[in-house]
Amino acid sequence: MKNKLLFYILLAMHALVAAQDIAAKQEQKHLSSAAAATLVASNNCNIVYQRCEWIIDPAIKHIEGKITSHFIPSSNISFIEFDLSDSLRVDSVTYKTQKLSFVRNNDVLKISFASVIPAATLDSISVYYAGTPMSAGWGSFVQSTHNGNPIVWTLSEPFGAKDWWPCKQGLDDKIDSIDILVTCPKAYRVAANGIVASEKTTGNERLTFWKHRYPIATYLVGIAVTNYAVFSNSVPFAGDTLQVLNYVYPEDSTRAALDIAQIVPQMQLYDSLFGLYPFAKEKYGHAQFGWGGGMEHQTMTFVSGFDFELLAHELAHHWFGDKITCASWEDIWLNEGFATYLSGICYEHLKPDEWYSFRRNWIDKITSSSDGSVWCDDTTAIARIFDGRLSYNKGAMLLHTLRWVLGDSSFFAALKNYLSDVNLQYGFSRTAQLQAHFENASGRDLSNFFSNWYVGQGYPSYQITVLKNTTESITFKVEQTQSHASVSFFDLPIAIKFSNKTKDSTIVFQHTFSGEIFSANLNFIASEIVFDPEFWITSNNNSINWTLDKNPILIYPNPTQNTFSIESSIPEKLHHSRIEIIDVFGNTVGTSQVNANDSYSIDISALSDGMYFVKIISAEASSIQKIVKK
Repeated sequence: MKNKLLFYILLAMHALVAAQDIAAKQEQKHLSSAAAATLVASNNCNIVYQRCEWIIDPAIKHIEGKITSHFIPSSNISFIEFDLSDSLRVDSVTYKTQKLSFVRNNDVLKISFASVIPAATLDSISVYYAGTPMSAGWGSFVQSTHNGNPIVWTLSEPFGAKDWWPCKQGLDDKIDSIDILVTCPKAYRVAANGIVASEKTTGNERLTFWKHRYPIATYLVGIAVTNYAVFSNSVPFAGDTLQVLNYVYPEDSTRAALDIAQIVPQMQLYDSLFGLYPFAKEKYGHAQFGWGGGMEHQTMTFVSGFDFELLAHELAHHWFGDKITCASWEDIWLNEGFATYLSGICYEHLKPDEWYSFRRNWIDKITSSSDGSVWCDDTTAIARIFDGRLSYNKGAMLLHTLRWVLGDSSFFAALKNYLSDVNLQYGFSRTAQLQAHFENASGRDLSNFFSNWYVGQGYPSYQITVLKNTTESITFKVEQTQSHASVSFFDLPIAIKFSNKTKDSTIVFQHTFSGEIFSANLNFIASEIVFDPEFWITSNNNSINWTLDKNPILIYPNPTQNTFSIESSIPEKLHHSRIEIIDVFGNTVGTSQVNANDSYSIDISALSDGMYFVKIISAEASSIQKIVKK
């Protein structure tokens, strides 16, 4: 990264300011149904800058802080509110030179002004507080040890920020800029968002000053304090480089230095597909912490380890989740589904031998249950928000199937347009806004697709029945059932691979209704059929139905009134065959002999209406098929 930083001046104020997984491993940490906080802090102003000054000793679970918030009221206001756990003590609140009155209720700090502050007026307020933070959700504020050394780390997603600092933790107002100043014992280092503006040691204390000059959602603010070893990687881009700054446990530093090098080709791949790393004027980084996965704190991902997939997942969030953040936890897949899919794209491009099994694993997890939508229908349960099967894996497969439907050109063009949308970048988004970009790039109406795969539950199963198989052509019927009643039919292109011992051909068919019959010219006789060989579609319990030794005999019409015909795609399979008509009680009610014909007509007008079985016996094999007379 170039050594230039662009700073914004906060309109006559005294500070320089600018206007998850949690990968597959995190599934193991899901809470059963932890009740989520209901955010009640008023949204009557825009937070444009916060200066966070904290005193932390990682050996003690305690925090002392001063949070100065610069804000612009959206209307004339007489009070301001922050989300803050009632377990933390507020010592005072200052406005200019005066102390203000405040009240606490239901984890909301309400501060009243002595006089009304007019709309669109830039102003500021400071909150002094201290206490022992709660550890809710994924941890919020955790004090523990590693290799006998103390550590404090935070993880605020989705509702934990208020557990350790006064903030607005909703998904409606990003902080335009933030400064983080942490005082700790000098034996320890502090990892946080942005870049290190200064690090000073005085006596037994170390003061670390981090500056971050990009808009940031509150839950993406993170700090970690322990005896870190610090080293950097460099990611080269065209004409420039980006620093990857790493804070790791000393006992793991040798291994970490080798493993973190994987981030270089991953970041270069994302750059080629989605554009430059969104926070390139500062840095990217990792801080090791004691949770069983990773957390995409903006510019400083917290990770428990450094495996390929976890690094790829958390890095991906900086495009999808940090640069553009879901505007509601209903749309958490915009963060987690994307990060899961982009880790798959890293396998596709960088470890292609593992890409096939990676997709197969997604589908197996998704179809382990017959229900569930990508849309999060319960944002009060943390386990539902971060459901690995739905928000992560099914969200990823939604994207993979959409890529299949639209093609790479439209798919990746839509994502670049989405990320560069001035109304969304460094802000918030809903699924409908993403859908609009896919529709604009492809020229297609995707309402039905998103209705089925985003809101709808379950998945399709396909039943393929071969009707005719000759050297000229193969004819087959494709039926579809759905695992959940919320979707009546998944309208999708389907890929089918036909092969024998020497030849193969994969053909794509547009499947528009259940029972649709297709034909294809193969110029060979297929002995094997594979549905969706590249795993583009989430499906399960699929079947391929053949007749007579994988060389079908076709019986038609079925049902029938008086006669039906038997036709073979391979003449010798029907020649010199014996035909028996058997009723449901196992009685033979009619027989016939086929000599040298390729097709044969049988009269059953004398039989009563009902179901029968047609048994075809040849020298090589036998086949039984059902027929209905009505």
